[in-house]
Amino acid sequence: MQVVKTIQEVREIVKGWRKEGLSVGLVPTMGFLHEGHQSLIAKSVADNDRTVVSVFVNPIQFGPSEDLEAYPRDLNHDMAAVEAMGGDLIFNPEPSEMYPAHFTTFVDTTETTELLCGARRAGHFRGVCTVVSKLFNIVGPDRAYFGQKDAQQLATVRRFVRDLNFDLEIIACPIVREADGLAKSSRNTYLSAEERRAALILSKSLKLGQTAVENGERDASAIIKIISDSLQTEPLARVDYVEVVDLNNVQRVEAIEGETLVAIAVYIGKTRLIDNFIWK
Repeated sequence: MQVVKTIQEVREIVKGWRKEGLSVGLVPTMGFLHEGHQSLIAKSVADNDRTVVSVFVNPIQFGPSEDLEAYPRDLNHDMAAVEAMGGDLIFNPEPSEMYPAHFTTFVDTTETTELLCGARRAGHFRGVCTVVSKLFNIVGPDRAYFGQKDAQQLATVRRFVRDLNFDLEIIACPIVREADGLAKSSRNTYLSAEERRAALILSKSLKLGQTAVENGERDASAIIKIISDSLQTEPLARVDYVEVVDLNNVQRVEAIEGETLVAIAVYIGKTRLIDNFIWK
């Protein structure tokens, strides 16, 4: 397993793999890898001959009041996590390598980014789409792997890949959870012991909503109320949003029909956590 810092090094390595007729998977990450990331790497290793994992805390997807400097980083930990899953290459560039002086070109989207996190984090998805498109162009993978926990990101990446004719397949992987139900996230490290306990209200509330759907409830407003009422029973929780949207275009729906995303964002203390379930 290798770690490289420059675009030229990545391209030379992948070019060598291509000469051997090998397939390539890409797992884009911001590092501080957990079991959720490792599940993506394992899937890529199973599907492809070689796997590249990018470890890059992307500055242009953070807002001015967000946690760029505080975002956890541990490259040695990440190297061990990638190697344990059988990954072949870590691309760990400096911001100046990805965004040289006078960088002025961005990839932006509409529709899928209008609601949920896109409505609350100005410029976030422009930053995500720009860095992901750069990674696609640098690595040139056959397949790229994204987790369902960031469902709006997944829908948005799928959309720009379609719209801009990127020649690769986007593979969605299920949410990985702690034994008590909390969705794996690098931001879980921000939680105190008391906040960690309180954060269980996210998965508990979503489960109530999912059970209602399983029992036949299809009215979106009724599902939102069930989840919201449950979230409000936790004193440390501050609800950012509870939404029911079409999975593909991330627009609100009145009834659960077809592929539907039920998504929440909740502050536990100062930490903003997201979670969701998908109904098909």
